[in-house]
Amino acid sequence: MFFPEEMIEVELIVPEENAVAVTNMLAEEGVFHQVDAGYVKSNEEAGPAVAASDWQQRASAFAALERRLLTIMDVLGVEEGVPLPDSDAITDVEAVRPDVERLEKQVQDVTGDLEAEQKRREQLQSYIQQLEPIKQVEVPVNLLRHPSYVFSVLGIIPEDHLTRLETSLTHIPFVLVTLLKDNRRAVVVLAGMQQHADILDRAARSAYLNPLNLPDEYQGTPQQIIDALQAEIAQMHQHAVEREGAISELRKQHQEQLQTLLWRVRTGRLLSDALARVGRLRYTCLIVGWVPTARLDALTQQLKQVTDDVLIETTPVSRSHAGQDVPVALKSPGILGAFRVLVTIYGRPRYEEIDPTIFIAVTFPLLFGAMFGDVGHGLLLALLGGLLASRKVRALRGLAELGPIIIICGLVAAVFGLLYGSVFGVEGILPALWFRPLDNIMSILTTTIGAGVVLLSLGFILGIINACVARDWGALIVGHNGIAGATLYWSLLGIAVQLILGKQVVPIPVLIVLAALAGVAVMFSEVLQRLIDGHRPLIEGGVVTYVVQAVFEMADTLISILSNTLSYVRVGAFAVAHAGLSAVFFILAEMISPAHGVGYWIVVVLGNVFIIGFEGLIVGIQTLRLEYYEFFSKFFKGGGLQYAPLVSLSKRGSK
Repeated sequence: MFFPEEMIEVELIVPEENAVAVTNMLAEEGVFHQVDAGYVKSNEEAGPAVAASDWQQRASAFAALERRLLTIMDVLGVEEGVPLPDSDAITDVEAVRPDVERLEKQVQDVTGDLEAEQKRREQLQSYIQQLEPIKQVEVPVNLLRHPSYVFSVLGIIPEDHLTRLETSLTHIPFVLVTLLKDNRRAVVVLAGMQQHADILDRAARSAYLNPLNLPDEYQGTPQQIIDALQAEIAQMHQHAVEREGAISELRKQHQEQLQTLLWRVRTGRLLSDALARVGRLRYTCLIVGWVPTARLDALTQQLKQVTDDVLIETTPVSRSHAGQDVPVALKSPGILGAFRVLVTIYGRPRYEEIDPTIFIAVTFPLLFGAMFGDVGHGLLLALLGGLLASRKVRALRGLAELGPIIIICGLVAAVFGLLYGSVFGVEGILPALWFRPLDNIMSILTTTIGAGVVLLSLGFILGIINACVARDWGALIVGHNGIAGATLYWSLLGIAVQLILGKQVVPIPVLIVLAALAGVAVMFSEVLQRLIDGHRPLIEGGVVTYVVQAVFEMADTLISILSNTLSYVRVGAFAVAHAGLSAVFFILAEMISPAHGVGYWIVVVLGNVFIIGFEGLIVGIQTLRLEYYEFFSKFFKGGGLQYAPLVSLSKRGSK
């Protein structure tokens, strides 16, 4: 639970004729994280087996067919469905290509011109929109737009630009006829001599006169043209309805076939990709990957059932592998899996590094609840999380994996609401089982600082454990987050606490000596780590430059120690702010409706919605900040390789 699963490297040497069967079996088991071994090639001429490059070509062909099938299914409105139990056997590309092409042609015959018709309908609608303002004009449009001996423009202009247009044409003869005024717009005809066409056109454009963009084929008055356009649109709509019926019939006829083809093609792509990563020896194939150690025996038994001619070589993880190319399989059972997303946003644990999922699963809801403590707000937040987790709202399905986290945070916030005695911001309904933040500001602030000290200390301990597991002795002894860094922090903390309380548990001179020794170790940790780990040179660059740099880094370390501890003050500050903000909305409601009428309750409801939505989001962000920058930074580096085993599609669909 605290560390990723133990992994072991596995090399399988199998006869060429068994490569496909073994790959199928590995996909069925779903535990083999394959590594590319395609660089291993036989020096002999290619035998009867398919070469890796041919498998890559097959994978590309399957991918192209998959895209075409998805396009067909999108047009017909067919869901992908789930893979069938017998869809895991690899098939030949040419065995499915004719079916795909036949279905593609049938769909194109029905829907080929639907897109063009849709564009045509949109164009006709735009013509109608242009003609609507002048449909009352009983003059043929062609006479207005194309007089025989003059230049003219028919269009719509902002009413306040009419004067500008007239002023810009004072030096030439022109006629400006306003046909209609509506909604601060005017429909006008601008006319003049053909020899002044350029001047008239520039003046019209500068005055934002929008010409009527209508093809010459439409004749008659504006109303007559509108009637003709609407009749054409109605005819196209009827045609589209007929096409929709044909599409619906195609969907009923071919839905099952399309889904079967899709999963056969996807299986072909998946297995072809896997076979393209197989190394080629003279008469055999090499398949390389990683397997969880606990699953190795079961996988070996399955391999023996497929073929007796298989050579299995295993290599335990060495230090050279750790944290680099070993895939990380996280163990997060039950509700812990919901909090894994918060960890992977920051980074994936490296191999042999503590998985912080269990720690964030405990600390995140506690910090959030302490800042957002209210029975009513917490329960409503939990209901919102349940709605997200249910996936019933299509628009919110992308947030579904956050649902369990929000549920837990809401319930913990409700528990803190009982401790604070707060229900929807009202503090007189329930007694405070602990204390009310607004009445005990210093108590809540000092308590949260104490909680921060505990979390930071836990971070130092986890950092020390990580360094021990990774055998990074330099970082363990003198690192900023190792024994030296932890000693410096605890010594300074002990001095500060004893001076504030006026009591001595450990003599202050002893703590001063410990802090000084630890400070020197942290200041020169880079040199000391190189010395412990046997790296040379100890100092890169000049000694003076290094000493100056070390002094500034030590100052930064001391500032970080102080700021990291005081950062947890925000937990108490937000608890106080939450209660204060609720009180503000009640004051506003009282000002709007002293008699507690409708206005009062509208303000109260809107205020609570604001608190749950906006403040809840801000508190969540602040909680993440405390987890990532204060807690995780003490022990968690991340950067691990995701464990992605080869899994058959039917096995994926059953999960």
